Amino acid sequence: MEDATVVELPCRTVIPAEVDHLHEFGWVKLKNFVDPDVLRRMLEIARERMGDDADSGPSDDGDTSQGASDGENQGPIAYFNVGESAGLTDPVIRPLINEVGKNARLLQSRRRADGSAVGVRYYADYFVPKLPSNKPSRHGGNGATAYHQDFITFSVDRSGGLTFWFPLEAYGPAAGTMSFVNGSHRAGVFGDYTTYGDGDALDVFPELRDLGISEQMTYELGDISVHTHLTIHGAGLNMLDRPRWGYLLATQPADVCWNGSPTPNFDSTGMLPWQPLDDERFPLIG
Repeated sequence: MEDATVVELPCRTVIPAEVDHLHEFGWVKLKNFVDPDVLRRMLEIARERMGDDADSGPSDDGDTSQGASDGENQGPIAYFNVGESAGLTDPVIRPLINEVGKNARLLQSRRRADGSAVGVRYYADYFVPKLPSNKPSRHGGNGATAYHQDFITFSVDRSGGLTFWFPLEAYGPAAGTMSFVNGSHRAGVFGDYTTYGDGDALDVFPELRDLGISEQMTYELGDISVHTHLTIHGAGLNMLDRPRWGYLLATQPADVCWNGSPTPNFDSTGMLPWQPLDDERFPLIG
C-alpha cells in the first residue's frame, strides 16, 4: 500500500489501497492513523477510570459488570477488562469518533439505490486493556482471546459493521495483539463464541484454517487496525508485566436495525424487533 501521512486532525483519512485491503482480507492495519498526542491523552483518561493496573476502579465495589452500557449484565470477560469511555461526551474522544465515522463510511463502501453512500452510526466504544497473564487478576481480563466473530453478539440485522482497534501504546505480539483469518468475512456467520465448548472458531470450523491467518499485529504509536464484524480474529496472552491498553470503537451502517435478540450492549426495553437503531444512543457520525 502507498505511504500515508497524518494530517492536523485527530486522525487522517484512509486511502483507496487501505479500503481495498479491508474488502479483500476483512481487516486492515492503518499506519500513522491517529495523532499520538490524542492517544496519550486517551491513555491518561483510561488510567484515571480503571487504575494504572487496569484492574481497579468502579468494579472494586463488587460490581464486575464493567462491559455493558445500559444493557444486560455481561459479567467479567476472560480476555480483557472493559471500561466505559463516555466517548460521545468526552472532549478528547468525541472529535476522534466523528473523524472515524467519516473513515468508516469510506471503508464500508455501501451505496443506496441512487448511488449515494450509506452513512455510519456510532454503536459502542470502550477501553479494553488486556492484563498481564503472569499476574493474578481481580476481574478477569488476563487470558488469551479465542478466535471468534463479533457479528452475532451485536444483535443487528445486517452486516457492514466495523471495529476500529486503537492501541494506546506501541505493542507487538508479546503484548497479545490480534491476528485475523484472511477473507473470513466472506465465509458467512459462525455463531456465538459461547457455543464452541472448550474450543474456538478454528476448532469448530477447521476449514477456516485453509484461508490463512495473518501475523500478530505490531503497532507503533498512531497505528490501528480495523476489522469487519464478520472477520474471525483472536489474540494471544499478554506476556508483558503491564497492561496492554486498548480502545475500541464499533460502528454500524446508518440503516442498521435491532434483530430482536438479547444484547448486553444497549437497553432494548420497549423496543420492537427490526426497529432501527436511530435514537440518540446511536448518532450518525459519518
